[in-house]
Amino acid sequence: MKLSISEARRRLPELVRQVRKDAGAKVEITVRDEVVAELRAALPEPEPGAAAKKLLDIMRRLPKHRGPKTNVSGRINQYLYGGGKIR
Repeated sequence: MKLSISEARRRLPELVRQVRKDAGAKVEITVRDEVVAELRAALPEPEPGAAAKKLLDIMRRLPKHRGPKTNVSGRINQYLYGGGKIR
């Protein structure tokens, strides 16, 4: 729904109730027919520590042994300037 800023100011309590009731609702506020703002429901805050828990869960699922270690920087000159096969 698009509303002018004066109309939105007049109907603000009604618009807030509407957005609260329907989380997908969006009200676009216009000034001289140009959209300058949107009114929509706030996203729920994640619980504290949720990102760290998710990261730890992902780390637990990674394989313990990831193969032989490779000295990448030890071959940089060979890679940049040639001089043999690069594995």
